[in-house]
Amino acid sequence: MSGLTAQEAADRLGVKLATLYAYVSRGVLHRWREPGSRQSRFDPAEIEELARRGKPRRSSVPLALDLVVHSRLTEIVDQDVRYRGVSALELAESASFEEVAGWLWTAQRTDGRPSWPPPLLQLPEVGTARDRLRLAVVLLSAGDPLRADLSLPGVVERGQRVISAMAAAAGTAAYRAPASIAGQLWAGLAALPPTSERLGALNAALVLLADHELAASTVAARVAASARADPYSVVLAGMGAMAGSLHGGAPRRARELLEAPVEAGPRGSLARFAEAYGHLPGFGHPLYPGGDPRARLLLRLTYRAAPGAALCAQAGAVISAARETAGVEPNVDLALALLTAVAQMPPDAPEVIFTVARAAGWLAHALEEYGEPPLRFRARAVVRA
Repeated sequence: MSGLTAQEAADRLGVKLATLYAYVSRGVLHRWREPGSRQSRFDPAEIEELARRGKPRRSSVPLALDLVVHSRLTEIVDQDVRYRGVSALELAESASFEEVAGWLWTAQRTDGRPSWPPPLLQLPEVGTARDRLRLAVVLLSAGDPLRADLSLPGVVERGQRVISAMAAAAGTAAYRAPASIAGQLWAGLAALPPTSERLGALNAALVLLADHELAASTVAARVAASARADPYSVVLAGMGAMAGSLHGGAPRRARELLEAPVEAGPRGSLARFAEAYGHLPGFGHPLYPGGDPRARLLLRLTYRAAPGAALCAQAGAVISAARETAGVEPNVDLALALLTAVAQMPPDAPEVIFTVARAAGWLAHALEEYGEPPLRFRARAVVRA
């Protein structure tokens, strides 16, 4: 069956390629690949029907919604992620996570590399690193009488405090000031000593994960901000959605795949995980038909930070097998999983790093939402017969 190419379908609909693949991910459109080809094809009749109806407001898949929010923050286009028009891939290799967070919040670039000393918190030794992150946010909120200050300076100040507190709370190592967010996380989570290459890879991961348009946790954060929740509550709202196994938990599944016993070989491991989860953890992304560019960069930096590591060789074999058998490329979940594995971080480290990084994006979206009419996320419920 022949069909339209992705570019032809996007041109007919008058949308960007990123929007076209967003329709695919939400079930609005369907695609297929012809045997021996990695190029997506689309049904001309389905494209014509969508063009006739206009921009979709509701998905054709039950329980799936098509939500459009105008934002100046992040754009996914041309195999790149751009924060306020600047390539996140370039920022990952040239700027600190703190600088990028400030850029997302204020649209202003800072000179030098700012340091955010975390507030002193006495945390009880409970649960996992993910539990300690949530507890740190709650304690900071409870001790801040001005937490309802929604001004730009107020949100920026609280954003710096809450992210640095989360980074310090992630591990049990004593805080040594001054330290970057990447340095705090490495000290608290990694068994290997830090090097410039290792810290650079972790900082790049934080930058690449800081925002990604309207992911589930970001929608939750914007809804909270629409109700004028304070910055701490916005972060907690995002963390609630992030805790889902299909969002923040995705890199953990990818790490399980990378660390699976090698007796069955890469193809055997892929088959076992595909059967268990219905997909290959850490592979494929609807918005990146040619492969996730964040993954390519982070994998390269991880290989450079851990030359000769057995896990890097194993990851290469798994990636090659997935490419040959399923025609899929690794996504950023797999790259983050590999980085935390070679650094000998605990199993929940990928989710911890993901959460700390994305908190910057949640607060950037909250700042945008504070400037919109309140309570605008009021969906309509239709009672089923």
